[in-house]
Amino acid sequence: MRFLFIVTLKMEHGIIKLGETMLINDKEYLELLDSIKKQVNDAQKKAIISVNKELIMLYWNIGKIINEKSEWGNKFVENLERDLRLNFPKGKGFSLRNLKYMAKFANEYTNEVIVQQTVAQLPWGQNIVIMDKIKNEEERWWYINKTIENGWSRAVLLHQIELDLYKRQIGTTKVNNFKNTLPKPQSDLVQQVTKDPYIFDFISNADDLYESQLEQALVENVTKLLLELGTGFAFVGNQYKLEVGEDDFYIDMLFYNLNLRCYVVVELKTTEFKPEYAGKLNFYLSAVDGQLKKEGDNPTIGLLLCKSKNNIVAEYALNRMTAPMGVSEYKLSGKLPKDMEKILPSAEDIKTRIKF
Repeated sequence: MRFLFIVTLKMEHGIIKLGETMLINDKEYLELLDSIKKQVNDAQKKAIISVNKELIMLYWNIGKIINEKSEWGNKFVENLERDLRLNFPKGKGFSLRNLKYMAKFANEYTNEVIVQQTVAQLPWGQNIVIMDKIKNEEERWWYINKTIENGWSRAVLLHQIELDLYKRQIGTTKVNNFKNTLPKPQSDLVQQVTKDPYIFDFISNADDLYESQLEQALVENVTKLLLELGTGFAFVGNQYKLEVGEDDFYIDMLFYNLNLRCYVVVELKTTEFKPEYAGKLNFYLSAVDGQLKKEGDNPTIGLLLCKSKNNIVAEYALNRMTAPMGVSEYKLSGKLPKDMEKILPSAEDIKTRIKF
């Protein structure tokens, strides 16, 4: 067991003297330090949220006043902009454009309690994006909740909307056997995490990619891949070796999802889905459960990413499989917007402390 030796200094009659030496168990001290750091971080986050909430409610109230005086016409808003700028010269939120957004904000979210409890958790920029881009109410609330849950920046939120994440994750009929192979609520959680199709828009659109080339491109862009896979995914490795019965097998890509508390095996196919792919994936899932899964982990799930699929064929192939798996298509469509580079996590950001 290791210990930290802390020597205190004290001042007596202008002379610095050595104080008492304290013997501290380093594990206990580090745990205490982690606890304090967490409390500091939580307090800082709460302070930021509190300030943001006050700002959003201010904008909502100003928007409500503008709407109540709509009969005064555009000159009212123009005069209001001028006078607010004169009275608050350092304020950056009182442009004519922003005042009109405040009015729109108050008009579209009329329930003050709901605004306080939910919408006010979003920064103003994210609220503007959602108001501008999403008209369907159910879809709008889905993006609001996902932005709060995942802490999406404005650029990430805009990117997810442009890639139609809602329809890919909620609005499509996904092919999987999760309901038959996983208990609730795990099956529901996995359903919410998976999507169809997956869009790898950071890979140049090349129809003649080999599976090894696609895999390498995903590994080289692993931070962007994790953004597309969704929250909670940690990259374990590619061509992950499993030894079964003295034979070697290699998984294309292996992940661990911190929210689902399970391993995720991803197999890549640059062809249309074939039933035999499901059998091979079923074997991999059994092997991972037998060799890597630890106490407290949920059953390993599998995901076949294919260039295309016949839904009926895929459904029949998964119907009698005992391990949880799904089949999705992937799409390659150009490059990521330049401003996304600034907000994507670095390789260090995605490292997990889990010991596999």
